[in-house]
Amino acid sequence: MMTTNDIDAAIQRALARVRASTEVSLAFGGPVLDSGDVRLQHFAGPTAGALPGVTLAPNEGLGGRSAALSRTMAVNDYFQSDRITHRYDPIIRAEGLRSLVATPIVLARRSVAVLYGAFRGSQLIGDRIRDSIAHEARALEHELLARTILTSREPTPEQTRLREQIRDAHSELRLLASTVDQPELRAALEQITRRLAEADGPPTTELSPLTSRETDIVTLVATGRSNQQIAATLGLSLHTVKSYMKTVMFKLDATSRLEAVVNARRAGIIP
Repeated sequence: MMTTNDIDAAIQRALARVRASTEVSLAFGGPVLDSGDVRLQHFAGPTAGALPGVTLAPNEGLGGRSAALSRTMAVNDYFQSDRITHRYDPIIRAEGLRSLVATPIVLARRSVAVLYGAFRGSQLIGDRIRDSIAHEARALEHELLARTILTSREPTPEQTRLREQIRDAHSELRLLASTVDQPELRAALEQITRRLAEADGPPTTELSPLTSRETDIVTLVATGRSNQQIAATLGLSLHTVKSYMKTVMFKLDATSRLEAVVNARRAGIIP
């Protein structure tokens, strides 16, 4: 199972990358506690000592607000912004910070951590800075989700090999079924794919059912194909694939492609 130390190390690595890619004066952040508070405990860059150990109340300050809304927020003059509360102005002033951006790490629709980038000088938080820190946040989300999945079980090498064979067979049969004109044969093939999807046992979650084509889409996503590759494989337009993906993400209650695959497997839609 992934430990707190593992999570802390992952956040610290992400902050180091943020500082290197954006050249902010200070990159920092920390976990969102069960109470909704944000604890600032990770730093990349020099600090005056005012921020380490600070706990932000829910919806307070830039980070608390970002975590509560589950979206990236930026201010180019922290002390003049009317978008946030100013409960922590003395701490920000003590650190000499002026422009800041905060972005949440969201797993299962819940903010679990917040990453910040901040300048002490007159630099502004533009699109490049926002996009860079948001990119690191999304990458960290994928890393934490993948580590959680991989450490939740410890299958034997033989079990891993068999599971991969089942997934390959499922994918091939789904593609074959999509090309078959005879309704009876297509239904029979799809029935086989449903049995393969339940090979690991009964579903552990219940989600909105997917249509046959939506199942094809998430099956190909699970193989690592991009939207462009899925479009070419299924003979669809890129616009159509993107439309299907939007519906699939909604039905699977997912915020990323990886989460969609995980949720589809837990629901017994794919193996």
